[in-house]
Amino acid sequence: MIPPNHFGRLRLVYGHFVFPFLLLLALSSIVTNAQDVEPRRWTNLPLGITAVGIGYGYTFGDVYFDPLLQAEDAVVRAHTIITSYVKPFRIGKKLARIDVLLPFSSATWEGLLQGVPTSVERTGLVDPKLRFSYHLIGPPALAPKELQEYLAEHTTYTTLGVSLAINLPLGQYSEDKLINLGLNQFIFRPQLGVAHNWGPWSVEWDASVYIYTKNNNFFNDGSKRQNPLAATQAHLIKRFKSGVWASISTGYGIGGTSRVNRLSNDDERSNILGAASLGFAVGKGQSAKIVYIRSQTLKDVGANTNSLLLTWSLVIP
Repeated sequence: MIPPNHFGRLRLVYGHFVFPFLLLLALSSIVTNAQDVEPRRWTNLPLGITAVGIGYGYTFGDVYFDPLLQAEDAVVRAHTIITSYVKPFRIGKKLARIDVLLPFSSATWEGLLQGVPTSVERTGLVDPKLRFSYHLIGPPALAPKELQEYLAEHTTYTTLGVSLAINLPLGQYSEDKLINLGLNQFIFRPQLGVAHNWGPWSVEWDASVYIYTKNNNFFNDGSKRQNPLAATQAHLIKRFKSGVWASISTGYGIGGTSRVNRLSNDDERSNILGAASLGFAVGKGQSAKIVYIRSQTLKDVGANTNSLLLTWSLVIP
């Protein structure tokens, strides 16, 4: 059990991070092939806590399909509710953690299909996500009081971490529909990240690869394979004495060309993302965050979208 006085002090340090860009991760799977940006990804959490969160996101923008589909002037609007669970623990002397994300979305795509106005609506579960993370270098895994003392003595330090995220193919999917909320395939995402902290400032960078399994129940009795997508992201974060923090982020991804029935598609992804976020405390052990994200495709296939997010999280001692 975390003593109340220690928990109160740690709330301002850790409370705003526990539901960072998990919501974007779910939103992005709907329109941008699952790429995301996530600042404060490698923040050190104290042992003995559990974090839960809920968030709402609204995404809207233009979608560009393969020209062979004869879909033009397509737009998407998606309302998404996310619940999350985060649990830090110790492996040896280093920090590890498990993240669980469960998204539910209602999305509408509108446009011209072969010149005819068409609208598609989907409501249901988006593919859930699990992630395991481990810090190779950085502060040791400590209880709240010890971690607070450690960070007070070490205002400058570097963290190096690795993680593996898995998208589970449990989202709404039908093989007789071309557009679905779920992808009907596992996505494995190994990730390497580094964060350097000095005083109230942090800079972070990481790289990852999205590895897709085969979809044997693709549209019209087809099968679909997808090449890996490589992604990188960077963040600059400023923490204020009041417990407020702000960040700006950028990300880039390339790859993901697909093959349907062994025929290659001209649908390589190349996306650039930018984000700005503001986090603040709303009560004991509670925090909220407001986020804006812009995703821009650099190819003829992809999406140009804007996302507005509001999240709330609770740290349970």
